[in-house]
Amino acid sequence: MNKKMLLPYLAAILNASIVGLTFLFTKLALEDASPSDTLSYRFTLGFIVLILIKIIFKVKLPAIKSKKALGYLLLLALFYPTMFFSFQAFGLLYTTSAEGGILMAFAPILTALLAALFLKERTNLVQVLFIFMSIAGVVSIFFMKGASIQTGSYLGYLLLFIACLSIAGYTVLARFLSVSYSPLQLSFIMVTFGFVFFNAYAIIQHAAAGDLMTYTSLWTNVPFLLYTCFLGVFATLLTSFLSNYILSKLPASQMSVFANLSTVISIAAGAIVLNETIYLYHWIGAFLIIAGVIGTNATKKTGSKSRSL
Repeated sequence: MNKKMLLPYLAAILNASIVGLTFLFTKLALEDASPSDTLSYRFTLGFIVLILIKIIFKVKLPAIKSKKALGYLLLLALFYPTMFFSFQAFGLLYTTSAEGGILMAFAPILTALLAALFLKERTNLVQVLFIFMSIAGVVSIFFMKGASIQTGSYLGYLLLFIACLSIAGYTVLARFLSVSYSPLQLSFIMVTFGFVFFNAYAIIQHAAAGDLMTYTSLWTNVPFLLYTCFLGVFATLLTSFLSNYILSKLPASQMSVFANLSTVISIAAGAIVLNETIYLYHWIGAFLIIAGVIGTNATKKTGSKSRSL
């Protein structure tokens, strides 16, 4: 392996590990608050830490040189976190979490298609086969657990597909913008946008219901703050930085397939923390996921390295 690529690969594994733990901490946080409140506190805590980093390390904000550049940055923040989290949350209202996991596993294929269309990144046949191997690992785990696709959840599938498309769009656009902006600058835009949007949504929701005290009282709930601190600082701020850093080094299609590793991490976390049983199909699925990730990134790429839109 090229020594220069070791750090991006390690960053991708760390990123997937944090995302895998996100399911556990989100489940714990949702015991005390609604999804909208959890998202607002998550981005608030991430934003506070981001401001401290800016002050301490004197990070320069990205210079907006044109309306076109501003449009790209706003579109990036719109794709992720705004559209992704919103459509994922509403999609899961009409589907099961297992169905959501199955559908979101197809994000690497959408990413590869968008990267080929807009960035002229080519994925060879062997890489495509390894991407499908990784997807097969995720899908097999969910189906062996008894999950099934219900024909009456078309609205949920549509919303989850838009969420899947949003994360693919973010991946491709972040890869393009990484030429002009640092990972921390892109993270600042994304976290700030999420902080404003989700707080505004939660406050308006509580104001309409006349229970703003319920929203503010969460600041005294120590366990909830600890869970959302992990979600805000690590699963939002750090993963945003890691994703943007990885995309400045790796093609979008290669980076996106690492996301399926989060399924393996979530299984391990469930076994260690919640004492959940690991069955043979978990091991088989994990093998397919890991083999798919390694194969996609070990296979030689072909085609242009252009990132031009």
